[in-house]
Amino acid sequence: MADDELPPGWEKRLSRSTGQHYYLNIYTKESQWDRPDKPADPNKDEPDEVQCSHLLVKHSGSRRPSSWREETVTRSKDEALELVKSYREQIASGKASFAELASKYSDCSSAKRGGDLGPFSRGAMQKPFEQAAFALKIGELSLPVHTDSGVHIIKRTA
Repeated sequence: MADDELPPGWEKRLSRSTGQHYYLNIYTKESQWDRPDKPADPNKDEPDEVQCSHLLVKHSGSRRPSSWREETVTRSKDEALELVKSYREQIASGKASFAELASKYSDCSSAKRGGDLGPFSRGAMQKPFEQAAFALKIGELSLPVHTDSGVHIIKRTA
């Protein structure tokens, strides 16, 4: 590594007050005077593992357009999104519980557990799902998330 080349995730900045250079972690926005010797960790503030429940609505473009509920899923992606939005609204307004709707309407086999996926760590789920799940606070509900499987809403439970 060349002298002026920093490990990934770091920027060299000039302090206006002291005129000295410092180093900024672009993920956490923490700074330090000492030159970093290893890459910045983008997940430093995130847990190693989360537990979530989800409600999946498949559509005809899903990677496997069938489920325990329907042998052949024919709805469009837009129709799937509208269903997910309506389920999310029912949960957010208190008209129905997450587990209740997931048990009835989720196209995932986790429906029999009220949508509970159990604990998982990074790399276990499709990237858009993982990013949404790890960004949630415990008890928080995601906006609709699109993956190759379909459209999800995710609730972080632990």
